[in-house]
Amino acid sequence: MSGCTVIRSSFEKPMAERLLIDAGGLGPVTGLAYIASGRDKARVTLVLAHGAGAGQSSPFMVRFASGLSARGLDVVTFNFLYTEERRRIPDRTEKLEACFHAVVTTVRNHEPFARNVLCIGGKSMGGRIASHLAAAEGGSADRAIAGLVFLGYPLHPPGRPLQLRAAHLEKIRAPMLFVQGSRDPFGTPAELTPILESLPTRATLHVVENGDHSLVPSRAKSASIDPVYEGIQDAIAGWAKALDSA
Repeated sequence: MSGCTVIRSSFEKPMAERLLIDAGGLGPVTGLAYIASGRDKARVTLVLAHGAGAGQSSPFMVRFASGLSARGLDVVTFNFLYTEERRRIPDRTEKLEACFHAVVTTVRNHEPFARNVLCIGGKSMGGRIASHLAAAEGGSADRAIAGLVFLGYPLHPPGRPLQLRAAHLEKIRAPMLFVQGSRDPFGTPAELTPILESLPTRATLHVVENGDHSLVPSRAKSASIDPVYEGIQDAIAGWAKALDSA
């Protein structure tokens, strides 16, 4: 059985609650819940998984989780087991999927999110694993996944455009939002477009002009990244809130 214990920590921002998530036989992993508040709060929970190279405490993940929470979404991040154990090499796909599935089960049963619609996604590898879960679930399960958000979808390994990771996308029945940099070596918007147009469900592509795999425009200085990321967060929040009102 998956479970969740909330521990408030003075080391986190006030809007974040630390979650200890029981991933069954895999062991415990740590999550963070960024609870939205205010008049713009939507009935949406977004579970965001980190990429292969950095965990949920990376500046990218914290910035997006806190930014989306400030825009009215409840956001949950977590560490995959290999990150929790401070290993550098990601686990096999099956283990990553099992960990993500345990987190989703916990979030679905966690009282603060019980009346929310559920979206999942993540940065790069985290988004790909989210897509595997949604493809396996389809549209038949109770409280089905309502939407997916991909922050730099890894369509193929860099330099190997024929090794596509897209065949399973046609099994997903939930709407999808792809946020992709125009110069992403893991797949450009031009490469994604014909695939998304062939899918049976709605897939929206938000292009970050001149953005790389972390959605950073070339030659961008630290200060100039802020408006780019804020614009992306506005787009994600608007898209997700439309799911709440659908």
